[in-house]
Amino acid sequence: MAEAGPAGGGGRHGAVVVFGSVNVDATSYVADFPRPGETVHSRDFRVALGGKGANQAVAAHLAGAGVELVARLGDDANAEVARAAFARFGLPTDAVGVVPGEPTGIAQITVAESGENTIIVTAGANASFDADAVRSEAARLDGAALVLTQGELPVRSIEAIAAASDAAGVRFVLNLAPPVAVSRSALAVADPLVVNVHEARTLGLGAGLGDDASAEAWRDAAASVVGALARSIVVTLGDRGAVAADATGSWSVAAPRVAAVDTTGAGDAATGVLAAMLAEGRALPDAVRAAVAAGALAVQERGTVDSYAGRDDVLALADRTEAV
Repeated sequence: MAEAGPAGGGGRHGAVVVFGSVNVDATSYVADFPRPGETVHSRDFRVALGGKGANQAVAAHLAGAGVELVARLGDDANAEVARAAFARFGLPTDAVGVVPGEPTGIAQITVAESGENTIIVTAGANASFDADAVRSEAARLDGAALVLTQGELPVRSIEAIAAASDAAGVRFVLNLAPPVAVSRSALAVADPLVVNVHEARTLGLGAGLGDDASAEAWRDAAASVVGALARSIVVTLGDRGAVAADATGSWSVAAPRVAAVDTTGAGDAATGVLAAMLAEGRALPDAVRAAVAAGALAVQERGTVDSYAGRDDVLALADRTEAV
């Protein structure tokens, strides 16, 4: 579905600077997940670009944002897989460095016929992106509209990115996936903090809500911690859409009904598009509508970045959704 470069033009106000992980995804497609001790045959196998940082950078780029990815690769053959994918999408790699002696990050993914997945991540070179590396790249924040990072980087690095963004007066978006123990001061400057329901509960957000709790209940929970936990909040609800809250209000966006083929990377598609829309000055509810549309389009194709839609398709679907 995805093509090199942003489809349809538009966007490109200030840059989205993504400090993030890069993995190579090794994905097996099976009928059902194996039980402990069980061996099953795969129906298909693919190797492709992955990692939350890379995924979100590609999604933001395809949505029309100017993107700078700040990341680290190993010095192995998988690094060439990642570089080839960046070139195919037209994503700049000036800030993608190499860590000698380390492998490129890798994700071992299993996708069942239901579309659900399990993922094991080996950080590799991503773990070498420490706070000193963040400080050495801080000049890239000059002129940025927004900084985006995720829970796949070391905790100290996430905290350093949050502090540098706040000091530079640049909007900081934190996708706390996976949910790692970052400081409250780092969470406090997130605008928004982006989490799914499981990640939200690790922070005490919606702790009393079950997986089947209504979108309205999650919307109210998000609104209740704005200004206390983070400057704004987005909680993704999978195939039910997302909720959001900031100092001006709270909203729920229902996802379009689609036939899910592969949910891998759909959350990253949503987060990358969210960042792109915010960077071009859209209000939070409008950005969330586009994010939900991006996720709904991504689950209809196999793979991660290759399932991501371009700007025109995302906005066309977003125009048919409402934030209430």
